Amino acid sequence: MPDRLRLAGGAWEAVLLPAQGAAFARLAWRGTEVLAPLPSGADPNGSFAGAFLMAPWTNRLDEGRLPVGGTTWHLPVNRPADATAIHGLLRDAAWTVAESDGARAVLLQAGSAEPAGVPWRWEARLEVALGAAGLVVGLTLGNAGALPFPFGCGWHPFFARPAGTRLRFAATTLFARDARCLPVAAQPSQGVDGGESAYEGLDTHFAGWDGVAEILRPDLSLRLEAGGAWGGNLQVFAPTGSHILCVEPVSHVPDAPNRPDFARFGPLTLLAPGESLHASLRLVAIG
Repeated sequence: MPDRLRLAGGAWEAVLLPAQGAAFARLAWRGTEVLAPLPSGADPNGSFAGAFLMAPWTNRLDEGRLPVGGTTWHLPVNRPADATAIHGLLRDAAWTVAESDGARAVLLQAGSAEPAGVPWRWEARLEVALGAAGLVVGLTLGNAGALPFPFGCGWHPFFARPAGTRLRFAATTLFARDARCLPVAAQPSQGVDGGESAYEGLDTHFAGWDGVAEILRPDLSLRLEAGGAWGGNLQVFAPTGSHILCVEPVSHVPDAPNRPDFARFGPLTLLAPGESLHASLRLVAIG
């Protein structure tokens, strides 16, 4: 398995790390960094750089709880500071490169949460392509277990944020959050349309998203278009004073299994054995 998988197509270049969750270490357009590049040797799961996949859930589960039917399963708490299980398990395991032709790659992962005592099994297929259409990412996440189980997924990019960056997207609902970044109230929203004062400090979930977001930097403009499971929910993370802006297409509200009042805005998807969840995105750039 290659440590670094390099792709190039059209004006795009990317470096993926198959052994480290198929994370993006780099994404550039015409030589300009689109993502904050991951330093050599850095952990993609511990750095505010690159991009990684989230599944079989996204964001946080309170105390790692996952109720399924009449049983509550417990996932390992990997964020002790707020007592949550965060960002799923696919990013912690290696992927196999099934196909690669220089501009396109297909990666596969078969995994489970059974070491944690949870009968959650999956088969995942990730396709990444670069070309005239931009960056195209497709994820298929299937239930490989013997029981019906809920599934969710997301993509967590750390976009580079030079001074003067604007963010624009439409949504109908935002979620107020508590000190542990768990949702506590749904509020009407029009989304975000503005510079840093409009988004800096957010670690906020939006529902009723129309699947389109624009990041308008002084040096280039990016348009993100999401579909399938990623077409209706968006997480925005923009730490105050940082150089990054995370605009994350996701399939469900944070901690949705434990907050039934909010699940209608974006639940995990219950998949029968053999069923799959599909998600896609396209990123285009304009200089």
